[in-house]
Amino acid sequence: MIRRIGVLTGGGDAPGLNSALRAVVKTAILRYGWTVVGFEDGYEGAILGRGRELGLDDVRGLLVRGGTILGASNRADPFWFQHPELGDTEPRDHSATLLATLERFAVDALVVIGGEGSLTIAHRLSQLGLAVVGVPKTIDNDVRGTAWTIGFDTAVTTATEALDRLHTTAESHHRVMLVELMGRDAGWIALHAGVAGGADVILMPELPFTLERIVAVVERRRARSRHFTIVAVAEGARPAGGEAVFERTGPLPYHRKYGGISVMLQQQLTPLVPSEVRAVVLGHLQRGGTPTPADRTLATALGSAAVDALARGERGVMVAVRSHPTGRATWGIVQIPLAEVARGPRLVPLDHPLVEAARALGISFGQADEE
Repeated sequence: MIRRIGVLTGGGDAPGLNSALRAVVKTAILRYGWTVVGFEDGYEGAILGRGRELGLDDVRGLLVRGGTILGASNRADPFWFQHPELGDTEPRDHSATLLATLERFAVDALVVIGGEGSLTIAHRLSQLGLAVVGVPKTIDNDVRGTAWTIGFDTAVTTATEALDRLHTTAESHHRVMLVELMGRDAGWIALHAGVAGGADVILMPELPFTLERIVAVVERRRARSRHFTIVAVAEGARPAGGEAVFERTGPLPYHRKYGGISVMLQQQLTPLVPSEVRAVVLGHLQRGGTPTPADRTLATALGSAAVDALARGERGVMVAVRSHPTGRATWGIVQIPLAEVARGPRLVPLDHPLVEAARALGISFGQADEE
């Protein structure tokens, strides 16, 4: 029987995390009479024992607050972790340390609010016998098994507002504006914001681009007296036959810091087009600020559903949102095995309705075979 549950927010921060925490705490206390322990800085706090009880007063006013009151960490994999407090001189497997910490806090089950990486770790912990339920959170919207993730709508709103503002200055100065958006593996933000913000070119990791095609779009627009071009580019976009721009920060595959593709394209395009080319990197602006109503409601529904799933005896699952064939989300919430989530990120299907709509509107994806 569950009496105490733990909760943590792993990976990068995202708008709506606090809303999800609020829902977990209030549902656990008010519906089931459970105690909730929050672990600070993601899995790092669960390893090192940085946990504290969360009551109703602790989550008061969190709906409109961005970030996470528990803190987050995207470099704390308990299966490959190094910390001086543990006497480590190199990374090693601390999963047993984490499980012992949860036992010391008398935690019967754990709710992990995180993205694809954090939920993959949750799956591995589930295989070790931990009762765990995941909640999908990432501005990238690339968690397999769910149509929408917490933070995505706010990030798209921020990116779209930026594109709206850049239109006026690009048109006034006849510039090519390269707007770099987040999205290492998947181009969901670039696609949605690019369409909503009226971009002329959208570059995504799923569709390697050619420089020649971007130049052709600029020239075609100039021939129609459109002396400016807006390019929405995901940070993980790559040229055909090349790779994304990133900096290695460690030995593991996820130890990569993406970014810089817009600056590289600025340097490459400048001698090829008559217009001035400028690069704008939105970066962490997309992660910050007050969550949109859509993210608040999604986070509330998923956070509450995660606690209900634990009460029903569900283990090793993620609560997820169904979708219509058109890609629109409904409030139908299901449970997806964490093993499915661990298969890798959810990429943009090349036949996605929004991709088809963008092509019909004349938006280029930088493909050599575009007419």
